[in-house]
Amino acid sequence: MTSNHTDCHYCLQSLRGRKYALREENAYCVTCYDSLFANPCEECKKPIECDSKDLAYKGRHWHEGCFKCAKCSCSLVEKPFAAKEEVLLCTECYSDEYSSKCFHCQKTIMPGSRKMEFKGSSWHESCFVCQYCRQPLGTKPLITKDNENYCVPCFEKQFAHHCYSCKKVITSGGVTYHDQPWHKECFVCAGCKTQLSGQRFISKDEYPYCVDCFSKLYAKKCAACKKPITALGCAKFISFEERQWHGECFNCAKCSVSLVGQGFLTRQDDVLCHECGSA
Repeated sequence: MTSNHTDCHYCLQSLRGRKYALREENAYCVTCYDSLFANPCEECKKPIECDSKDLAYKGRHWHEGCFKCAKCSCSLVEKPFAAKEEVLLCTECYSDEYSSKCFHCQKTIMPGSRKMEFKGSSWHESCFVCQYCRQPLGTKPLITKDNENYCVPCFEKQFAHHCYSCKKVITSGGVTYHDQPWHKECFVCAGCKTQLSGQRFISKDEYPYCVDCFSKLYAKKCAACKKPITALGCAKFISFEERQWHGECFNCAKCSVSLVGQGFLTRQDDVLCHECGSA
């Protein structure tokens, strides 16, 4: 500016016909203004005179020609940039030095772009998608399998076990029976519907039965004690002419000696040892 009516507020010399600068409504000659108020440049340390453009960032100042990337020296004037430990870098240099690489595409996640963090790795928002349906996962619940992420519906559709009985997804626990998965609450006796998880049971025609139901429905009765013969009772049983006995029940009807592994005779419905049968 030039003026013919004022004096320099500091040195009191006339400003008539001279350039001057205003500060808080006071006029200063260029020399006084620069000595009193010019900011030192962060790069060259020289004052940024009033006839130079002063570029400021976070309380620091630069000449327009000094405002450049600390690594490649390209001008940062009117360009995006990033700061690291008070050093200014263009976005390309900052990305090369400090930016994360996307776990999926391995490309740099540029400063200012949104990134997703999961299990210590970073993704572009557009790369953080369900491996099956390709829909963005964002902050939705997800399940990881073989380093790939899936939304819960897709994971269940692709990988989760479905209960052989109710056909619904088994989310935890479960029982395997005849190589088929079951919910614990669905694995019940085919007869009385009592839950069998952790209990003894017997299989019949691919269906599980509790011991009581199997005994009532299918087990043969001992010819002596009339109780069911099951694999869960005595390990040995004897069969003769469509009759069965528990091992401990296969005794001479007269003297009660055990006939297991011995010769015996029959008399009507009785079995007898040789001695009693010959008497």
